[in-house]
Amino acid sequence: MTDIADRAAEREAEFIGDALEEQHRHDPAAGKTVADSATHCAGCGQPICEGRRLAVPGVILCFDCQDEANWLEARARANGRTQ
Repeated sequence: MTDIADRAAEREAEFIGDALEEQHRHDPAAGKTVADSATHCAGCGQPICEGRRLAVPGVILCFDCQDEANWLEARARANGRTQ
């Protein structure tokens, strides 16, 4: 028979596992490698530097285009246009 501390530890492990699964479902880079990264930006067509491709597996935008996309998304969210 397990005591309350053992059950609490089991529940904590379940919660952590569930949280990690949820994070992986929402992480666009999960399971991607440098081979999945674009060599040229989908936004402007300029080459994506190797350092960015290594740092962000699966990247499709250069730094400047990603920065602009993040800014536009933040503005849309602030104006109530996205979830």
